[in-house]
Amino acid sequence: MSMLCEICGKGPHAGRSIARRGMAKKKGGVGKNITGVTKRRFLPNLQNVKMLVNGATRRARVCTSCIRSGKVVR
Repeated sequence: MSMLCEICGKGPHAGRSIARRGMAKKKGGVGKNITGVTKRRFLPNLQNVKMLVNGATRRARVCTSCIRSGKVVR
């Protein structure tokens, strides 16, 4: 099942997770060093919701920002 909001089309975004080691300079160390960069995904907060569409109820996967803004009639 795809991670897309059925109303606004919000989907996953790509990002990176940066692993660091060492002590910060302002704490008395020699500085933080990046030891690895791995890919990660930021997924939208989707909820299964019963909503009214053309007078009939149907289930849809909708992001919470659409639910809060009132774009979904439950």
